[in-house]
Amino acid sequence: MQASGYTAAAALGQARAPVQVSVILPVHDAEPWLDECLGSVLQQDFEGSMELSIFNDASKDKSMTIIEKWKEKLEGSGILVVIGGHDSPSPRGVGYSKNQAIAQSSGSYLCFLDSDDVMMPQRVRLQHAAAVRHPTSIIGCQVRREPPNSTERYTRWINHLAPDQLLTQVFTSNGPTVIMPTWFCSRAWFSHVGPFDEGGRGVPEDLLFFHEHLRKGGGLVRVDQSLLLYRYHPGAATHSVLETTIWTHRVRFLEEWALPHWATFTIWNAGRQGRRLYRSLTAGSRCKVVAFCDVDENKIKKGFYCYEDSQERPKPRVPVLHFRAAQPPFVICVKLDLTGGAFEDNLRSLHLQEGRDFLHFS
Repeated sequence: MQASGYTAAAALGQARAPVQVSVILPVHDAEPWLDECLGSVLQQDFEGSMELSIFNDASKDKSMTIIEKWKEKLEGSGILVVIGGHDSPSPRGVGYSKNQAIAQSSGSYLCFLDSDDVMMPQRVRLQHAAAVRHPTSIIGCQVRREPPNSTERYTRWINHLAPDQLLTQVFTSNGPTVIMPTWFCSRAWFSHVGPFDEGGRGVPEDLLFFHEHLRKGGGLVRVDQSLLLYRYHPGAATHSVLETTIWTHRVRFLEEWALPHWATFTIWNAGRQGRRLYRSLTAGSRCKVVAFCDVDENKIKKGFYCYEDSQERPKPRVPVLHFRAAQPPFVICVKLDLTGGAFEDNLRSLHLQEGRDFLHFS
């Protein structure tokens, strides 16, 4: 394998006529899962032309041996295989690998696949059909988690967001409402939005691309069938991204994309998360916060929150109100599905419209 270029197969891939769908597969030390992953590419029931574009990011295990074994099987069934990579001492990261796999591919549509996940046979067919109908959208799907009981709340959120919530809940700590392992989009739209950030380990390249996609007016569509086995394990790349990094990107995007539309707003949660959001805002956004609201009588009795670390004089004192006495719009810093339904009941009782009157941040 070449240290910084593509294999001969990749070079040939650039010269041939475009295929309909390129499956984009970055690989780094994926030996435990690759057989199942590559087998799921072979089992696709899509009747159009398809290729698999693999970029091996400095794997030190037997990933390349497994890839070479499957190359013959895949090409024997009519799926072209393009392999690139490098064998430097250290990996360059997921963003770099995805960009390289895309650059060496030729499909009109891109189907993203993680090396530890498994596609259902109908995935490419159903998402391709949706992408043709929605050429400027990221197409996702429902997922089945492995192990089955891992991240139950997150999995429920992924699978059951209403279509309009794919846009209204883009600020939550769960990240992109259409999750990266399920992404499918046109090459033309990817080129308009991308490429992925190549900062390497610790950079949330999918979240950054997702935000840029929304900035450029991209849509979000989910195929409501479970088309991917989405594996959870300690070695997953997502675990390398610090919560504080994600928090910072989320706050800045909230300030850029939502808060300019509101002259004032209320932070729903006078506790730690609500106060953290307030402190994280720029001075201009903090000036728009007219109150905190809560159900905790002790917080409400105190009457206000004082931002002690502020350089302003006098220091800001923000009222703390019962939620029924507060005025929308709200930025909600209460985690969904954790209060036995009490929070959701309180919110519904106000008859507000998500997106216009409130947004979820936690």
